[in-house]
Amino acid sequence: MTGTAPIAVALDAHDLETASAWATAVEPHVSTLKIGLELFCRFGPAAVASVRGGSRIDLFLDLKIHDIPNTVGAAVRSVARLRPTYLTVHALGGRAMIEAAAEQLPDGKIAAVTLLTSLDDGDLAELGMTGELGDAVRRLAVMSVSAGARAIVCSAREVAAVRAEVGPDITLITPGVRTAGAEAQDQARVATPEQALSDGANLVVIGRQITDAADPGAAAASLAAGIRRFRRASS
Repeated sequence: MTGTAPIAVALDAHDLETASAWATAVEPHVSTLKIGLELFCRFGPAAVASVRGGSRIDLFLDLKIHDIPNTVGAAVRSVARLRPTYLTVHALGGRAMIEAAAEQLPDGKIAAVTLLTSLDDGDLAELGMTGELGDAVRRLAVMSVSAGARAIVCSAREVAAVRAEVGPDITLITPGVRTAGAEAQDQARVATPEQALSDGANLVVIGRQITDAADPGAAAASLAAGIRRFRRASS
């Protein structure tokens, strides 16, 4: 949305009333609302209708779909009518799976999740993946874009390397973003919004720092103002 900050607010609420209230509070300040697995699995398409309302704000449907290509294609086709701007699938599902997803979402962007920001090098080794985590993220991003993904989800620590590989036309989304001094919580690879954007991210995902605040709207406004100040100083 024009005039708003490139923030996707993660609406990880237990009920529609809370999610809708958060959406209403933050909408004037951010570009995107993110609906994740908990809310969508509990309420389905009603979650989208509740948080989006009649607005034209971008919708990030973060379902992280991962299955055989035929099943993924059918799943994407079933949610395409909700008009998500972004819909996530796991890059580890492979080329054919991503191609099947992209084919069924012509009016939105399939966003390939490289490696979850809760993972670190030790987790990668336990999963049997050799090499450094950053290299794995880069390889998954390149494969995903060649298969039709138009957005990539990666941590801010990898975003500069991914940008160098995929070029300027791919949307890079960075979760695990917090302002300096905020708790990392269950994220292993975190960064500030300013760092993520400076390194090449287009959209930063922020959840609990906004939604756990006493006034989510004020928290979103403060974060948005900080990003605007950073951009002015950097221009």
